[in-house]
This record gives sequence, C-alpha cells and structure tokens, in this order.
Amino acid sequence: MRDEHKYLPLHRHSSRLLASTSCGLPAAMSSMNEKQPLLNKPGSNHRQRYVLVIHGGAGTMSKDRSTPEQRANYKAALSKALQAGHAVLKDGGEAMDAAVAAVSTMEDCPLFNSGKGSVFNVAGKNELETSIMLSKPPASVTSIPPTRRGFGITLLTHVRNPSKLARALYLAPVAAPHTMLSGLGAEEVGRELGIELVDESYFWTENRWREHRRGLGLPEEPLPYPPVSDDSGPSMPLDQLPKGTVGAVALDVRGCIAAVTSTGGRTNKLVGRIGDTPSMGSGFWAEEWVVKSWWRRKWRALKGQPSKIAVGVSGTGDGDYFIRLATASTIGRRIRYRHESVKKAAAHCVEELRHDGGEGGVIALDNKGHVAMPSIVAVCIEALSGKMVYQRQQFSRTIFLNKTQVFIALL
Repeated sequence: MRDEHKYLPLHRHSSRLLASTSCGLPAAMSSMNEKQPLLNKPGSNHRQRYVLVIHGGAGTMSKDRSTPEQRANYKAALSKALQAGHAVLKDGGEAMDAAVAAVSTMEDCPLFNSGKGSVFNVAGKNELETSIMLSKPPASVTSIPPTRRGFGITLLTHVRNPSKLARALYLAPVAAPHTMLSGLGAEEVGRELGIELVDESYFWTENRWREHRRGLGLPEEPLPYPPVSDDSGPSMPLDQLPKGTVGAVALDVRGCIAAVTSTGGRTNKLVGRIGDTPSMGSGFWAEEWVVKSWWRRKWRALKGQPSKIAVGVSGTGDGDYFIRLATASTIGRRIRYRHESVKKAAAHCVEELRHDGGEGGVIALDNKGHVAMPSIVAVCIEALSGKMVYQRQQFSRTIFLNKTQVFIALL
C-alpha cells in the first residue's frame, strides 16, 4: 500500500455499522467522535445485490469557514438522501426511483448546488439543469422502448425538483418525444404531468446571493428578499463558488442501472449557458450491452457472471470540459470496447479532464456492483475489509450491509 494511505478502524456493532465522515473536508479535519449510524442493517429478501452511490457536488471547501455543526448538517443531509434511495431499493424498487428519491432530497436542501440551493448566473437568476438515463427500461413501465435511453432538461426557473421532472418526461415519450427540452416548454409539459412548479423566489438563498455578488465585485446589499433564518448560521454551504452538481447512480435487483444528476450550474455563469448535466454523454450516461465474443461469454459463464454488462455514470465539476471530452459516455465506451474495468475507465477519463485543465470527478457503477469514484478535487475515506483508508484524491463513505452495498460519495 502506498504511503499516502492511512488506515483507521471501522467500528462495528451487532446490528449496524458505524463510520466516521468528514463531509468532503480534508482528512485531517475528520473527527472519530462524529461517528454515528447512518443506516440500520436491514434484512434482505433479494439474492441480487443492489447498490446506491450519491455525490454532493464539487466546489472549494474552506477549513476556516467550517464548524462541527456545519459538518454535522452536511452529514445529516447526505444520510437523509442515502436513506431515501435505500428505502426504495431494499424493497425491490426501481433504480430510477431510488436515484430520483436520493437526488430530490438533496434538491430540497440549501446546502447543495441544486434545487433550493442553486447558484445564481451573472444576471442574478437561477437556471437549473437535470438529467436521467437508464441502462434498460424500467420493469414497472413496459411501454418505454429500449431506445428511449434518457432525458436532459436545462434552463429551468420554476421546477422545485428538477430530477422529478426528468423522470416524468422520460416516462412520457408521447408528450416529450425528444432527448432534451429547455425552459418554459419543459415546465409546461411538466405542469401537465403533475410536476410542482414554484415562484422564482423559492430558489433565492442569502448565502448564494452574497456569493454571487462577491464574485462580481458588487455590493451584497440591499438584499432582494428578506433574510430567511433557515439560510443562515450552520446551514451555510461549505462549497464556495461551486461548479458541481448532485447526483446518484443506482443498481436495482433486476440489474437495471439509473443515473440521475441535478445542478444549478456554475456560479455567475452567462445567461443561457448549458452545461454537461443535461448533455447526454457528457455529464451523465447509462447503457447495457451483450458480450459478443464467444470466449468472453464462456469465461463469464464459468465465473457465474451474466452475458450482459451495464454501466451508469454521473459527473460533477467543470462541465465545459466534460462536454468537450464526452466524459461520461467515453467511460462506457472504454468498458465496452477496451474491456476495461469501471475503475480503470473512470480514472482514465478523469485524468483526461485534469490534463486539459478541468477539475471534477465522477461516480460510476457497473452491474456487478463495482464502483469507481475518481476525483481530483477532494479527499477519500473508503471502507475496506473493516478498515478505513484515506486517499488524497477523493472522498467517499462506504457502508457494507450484508450483500447490499450502500455508498455515499461527496466529490
């Protein structure tokens, strides 16, 4: 093991596992006193493994501006999102529904750059983006053709939970036969499908507003709306000038993988800017294919592996670089045509981002339950065989529950 890795014990109780977390802050800031159960150990009636991976976005974390209370708030918010998605998967639910449940929970929290906590563009407006993609159609909706694949939405200004709109439009190929919609057109279709719309003022938060004004060198006051107590104090986001997203990738008991991503975009982006989050193949991807090589099929059969391979990806970081490099779909292509592991393919593509001057990371998952979380902007805590390992390049929190693996990743 390389010297950059440091091991700490993972405490175990009879019915649950405990893990310490640092909410994306440098490893030196993590406190073993912050350990608390994230999920109770559930019973499982399913032989097939299910996996959930979530990330809370990319940004600059400031040690000087963080407090134990703020870090506890992040931990609680991530745990709530994890529990929302896990509740779907443990009962045999769809990967699509689990991923949306996790992401929409983060969209309701002002700590994250999505939904309620979205950043402002250069004109002081919120323009939200989201996407969804599945490796194969959901088993519960038989009318969705396999070629439907996914849906991206951009320039939203009134949708409370963009991820729920993405799900609704994906499941409505007649009302929305395209792969992407934007603005009022997408919102009007969403209204007809029962999606909740809100006034633009819903997305205003004092901390994001002050961040926007400081970034432009403008006075922070007067405020356009009265301060709200929920947006101050320990609820202050730890990410400064964020350029990331929130996202979830889920594998259900039927082997379907769903990737859901949601963002407010870059702080002080130009009006009308479209990032990688709604751009299929750039910031999100999911696909499934049959192994064609007869000897590879035989070898997989000998190892008890299916003849189909599936992968899902959700990215976060400098979206323009993800678009230029088609990062998410390239990960899938490297797995499919170069027969690379999900970890090797994801690491290669994130290194491409870094080489070109971009920053970011991805969460990637295949249908064997293998997870990759390469990032160049944070710190990693990964649980392995009862130990926790610190890595310099990414942060994740892993909890093993019987045959179920549940992951939290804050990139």
